Amino acid sequence: MKKGIHPENYRPVVFKDMSNGDMFLSRSTCATKDTIEFEGETYPLVKLEISSSSHPFYTGKSKLVDTEGRVDKFMSRYANNKKK
Repeated sequence: MKKGIHPENYRPVVFKDMSNGDMFLSRSTCATKDTIEFEGETYPLVKLEISSSSHPFYTGKSKLVDTEGRVDKFMSRYANNKKK
């Protein structure tokens, strides 16, 4: 491996799926200001909109989780065109 091309600041970070509340600990270089108590320790927190624990492909559920309302906005905008 080449020297000096890989980041040196790997540290334990908690990733939290905001759609279902699942959390997991991994090592990362992600910059974050949030922290969380996880298994008795305090770690930096990275918030995720969707992860493998909530993604329809991995869960087998066909429901789409959309926290920003883009799907609803699209459906309401183009629902009238579909009826014609």
